[in-house]
Amino acid sequence: VQLVESGGALVQPGGSLRLSCSASGFIFVNYAMGWVRQAPGKELEWVSSISWGAVSTKYLGSVKGRFTISRDNDKNMVYLQMTSMKPEDTAVYYCVRHRGATLTDRQFDYRGQGTQVIVSS
Repeated sequence: VQLVESGGALVQPGGSLRLSCSASGFIFVNYAMGWVRQAPGKELEWVSSISWGAVSTKYLGSVKGRFTISRDNDKNMVYLQMTSMKPEDTAVYYCVRHRGATLTDRQFDYRGQGTQVIVSS
């Protein structure tokens, strides 16, 4: 299993950014996928998840309405579109694979190496 994130950058408050995750080494459509993040000095925090067929999505309360998760099962890709970004969104963002296909189980079993997002003026 390999998860490779990209798209992290320095962005100004109020700005937008799209993160991408390329997945390989497993049958992508069999798994729900998600994003977690870790801010400096803080614990890992779940951000968003999407079911195998993109029918169900879930978001952390503080990002709901600002972030949108999506996936392309033909390309084995997961995306996180972030808008109206805030300094508190600053973190390393990791792509994760859930243990199952739906969002009934929030546990994940694989994580990528992460991509750095900094929100600052």
